[in-house]
Amino acid sequence: MPGMTDATELATLLARRRQGAVDAAAVDAEIFARFGHTRAVMFTDLVGFSRLVEAFGIVHFLQLIQESETLFQPLIAAHGGHCLKHEGDSLLVLFDSPAQALACARAMVQATRAANTPQRAPEERIEVCIGLGYGTVLCIDDRDVWGAEVNAASKLGEDTAKGGEIWVTDSLREAVPELPITETRVLFGKRTAYRVALR
Repeated sequence: MPGMTDATELATLLARRRQGAVDAAAVDAEIFARFGHTRAVMFTDLVGFSRLVEAFGIVHFLQLIQESETLFQPLIAAHGGHCLKHEGDSLLVLFDSPAQALACARAMVQATRAANTPQRAPEERIEVCIGLGYGTVLCIDDRDVWGAEVNAASKLGEDTAKGGEIWVTDSLREAVPELPITETRVLFGKRTAYRVALR
């Protein structure tokens, strides 16, 4: 569909999918052929948003967000990542390969450990939680991404990982079978998630 943005083209395809006589599976295949890409997905979250905002105010936490991004953005770029979104204290990042995503996640944890010196006050500590997924996702206008691995990485980064932890989906673990792990959990009632052993 020449001249259309990805978002407009997707909206057109979805509108066509809603029509009663249309083969939805055929439209789905067309959507994935046009927008589907195999990517590693990273979702990060900082520890203590509600607690720190309540105790020290939003400006204090905004300062920590800015400092964390100053640490993380060069590492993301160095590992070939593309940061799609900044949402509050979270980042959504895409990588071409699981190896890039894992190396970046480890570097991010190491960077926070180095920043959190013994002299640093507890409320000034930067602790990152990271979820990683790998699989086919729909990339729209290089600004948005949709798919099961996005949802899974978000869930792992926001709700499963604690500060300084990296959790990965079963599909990422299958792509990197030699990945050392220390713990497993059930994700969405049916998938296994893995906590990565850090060096």
